[in-house]
Amino acid sequence: MTTSPDLLVRADQIHRDLYLSPDVFALEQQRLFRRAWLFVGHDSQIPAAGDYISCVLAGQPVLMLRRDDAGVSVLHNRCAHKGAPVVSAASGKIARVLRCPYHGWTYGTDGALVGMPLKDGYEGTAFNHSEAARGLAPWGEVAVHRGFVFARAESDGRTFEQSMGELLEALDLIADRSPVGRLQIAGGVLRTEFRANWKVYLENINDSVHPVTTHASATLSARSVWGSPSEGTVPPLAMRQLLPFGSGYSFFEQMGGRILPGGHSVLGTRQSLHSSYTSLGDYGQALREAHGEARAEKVLDFSPQNVVFYPAMALKGAPQVMRVLRPLAHDRTVVEAWAFQPVGAPDSLLESALLYNRQVFSPLSLIAHDDLHLFERIQRSLGSGPNNWVSLHREARGAPPPGPRDVGGVDEALLRNQYVAWASLMAEHFPGSRGAQQ
Repeated sequence: MTTSPDLLVRADQIHRDLYLSPDVFALEQQRLFRRAWLFVGHDSQIPAAGDYISCVLAGQPVLMLRRDDAGVSVLHNRCAHKGAPVVSAASGKIARVLRCPYHGWTYGTDGALVGMPLKDGYEGTAFNHSEAARGLAPWGEVAVHRGFVFARAESDGRTFEQSMGELLEALDLIADRSPVGRLQIAGGVLRTEFRANWKVYLENINDSVHPVTTHASATLSARSVWGSPSEGTVPPLAMRQLLPFGSGYSFFEQMGGRILPGGHSVLGTRQSLHSSYTSLGDYGQALREAHGEARAEKVLDFSPQNVVFYPAMALKGAPQVMRVLRPLAHDRTVVEAWAFQPVGAPDSLLESALLYNRQVFSPLSLIAHDDLHLFERIQRSLGSGPNNWVSLHREARGAPPPGPRDVGGVDEALLRNQYVAWASLMAEHFPGSRGAQQ
């Protein structure tokens, strides 16, 4: 077993230790997840001053908090005194200040230390020059775009906009599915823990070959239920979401993909499984009036299979759903499935998103059950046999051209691109890091 990133990634293969090694996972938490822009939450979850949510980023507990000045803070959920978490709930609202439940130290919505019991006892000491006096530490840089809140602990010198590049347009397009340009999280979250490495799941998001075999039983079941209705019968929404999984290889080959810097990508640039889920009716006209004809048509046509925000988020434009990976260990991951409601749009769009999450991402669904079963079996079987390498050879002919480029829908370049980013983020001397500056 090796933990050197240089020895684990080849141009067309990756070493199985990327999935199996606890040491590699620990290094990922220390380097990769601290160096990437991670999705924290959506600002619709914290509409008013004092509202917060808590989560874990790079293995560290954090909270996202609406400040008194209406801005958003992402702070370590760790009291500056003894290290106790200042909030324990997944979400909530503070009255005026954050109060540590252990010794009662209090903090403002910007993390600044407001007070503590027995304050006189600190006079004449070196406390004012200590780390504790600074209050709750920021987790890192924070960027908010169209309500999506991202944070990065360690900078590489590039701005959020430079790091995200073309992906910002994907966020704009899904936000503009609202006539007023605003999304809100709706319907709660589906969380599923599975016993496999996070990269197994992330690869699968860009793998358009597996549905033909993996989901064959699900599509056969859907066809059996739907039967053979008379010509012209419109399938119900549930069938319109499930039946396309039975599309053949030729459909997926023609789907199209786009490779972007930093491991980001778009699958389904030419076509996808997500078309015509809802009747547009007056909604299409409302978008045209709000955004203009050209922009409205672009918004309505935006239905990629998956937009990957490397390393831990994937977005679908139609339906408006999102998945976020929260790695727990080398062989344990939580995936969250969220639904968005475009403000001012028909309720049918939200109903479509919620139904899709239940049908496809719920652990009891036909689709997710197939995937999760295989992910866990892959995790168990990867360590067997003499072959240390996982093949990513499909369409790997010659040196890839630099920069953003379009590829076929089944080209494993979409996966190889993830590991180019993995190796870069895992490098010991990362641009912007202390090591690189020495």
